[in-house]
Amino acid sequence: MQAKPVFILVRPQMGENIGAAARAMLNFGLDTLRLTDPRDGWPNPRAVAMASGAAGRVLDRAGVFADVPGAIADCDFVFATTARGRELTKPIYTPEAAMAQARALIGQGARVGVLFGPERTGLENEDVSRANAIVTVPVNPDFPSLNLAQAVLLTGYEWARQGHDGPAVQSGLAGADMASRLEIEKLGDHYEERLAEAGFFFPPHKAANMKLNLRNMWGRLGLTRADVQTLHGMLRQIVRKRDG
Repeated sequence: MQAKPVFILVRPQMGENIGAAARAMLNFGLDTLRLTDPRDGWPNPRAVAMASGAAGRVLDRAGVFADVPGAIADCDFVFATTARGRELTKPIYTPEAAMAQARALIGQGARVGVLFGPERTGLENEDVSRANAIVTVPVNPDFPSLNLAQAVLLTGYEWARQGHDGPAVQSGLAGADMASRLEIEKLGDHYEERLAEAGFFFPPHKAANMKLNLRNMWGRLGLTRADVQTLHGMLRQIVRKRDG
């Protein structure tokens, strides 16, 4: 059986929307759901009622995580869905292009995650910064807001529509041992710590945005595990040289 993308609902608010999202997923053959910090706790009886037949096959197996880094730690490539313009520099995909890319990556053995934001605000920049790319639906610019379950349904539809025969393995990153999101997170921690020691985050009132931009940079780079090890090693050597 071919692997499938992981759908991650970030800080979902209403149980009904979680259930409707699970139902939409199963409509298109997707059954791996993760939740981060659901507002009304978990399990949620309203989600079960709305999910109907998807309760046992999707909701009962849903993973619950405290935050986004934990939910995407084992993912090799992450899409963030958003209808709002962002100042973060990332590739922007339509759902069709995103799911084509997901199929190609999964065909190479990668684990792909898709982030969906909470109903009221959508994903925050902090969430989006940890993704490799953005997915935006070409909707009416005067009314761009989509219901959570609708966004899940559109993305799931594009996954299913493109069929179940993934593309042949191609050259380039095919077979490469890609770094997980957890490894990318630890790399970001390492650089942030050393840069702070070096006084890089100056002036203080710009530090938070500088750190966000660095996280965004790490998030969008397609790094292998060897790349991550090399970058750690480079930084350690610089520190050793500095400290004599």
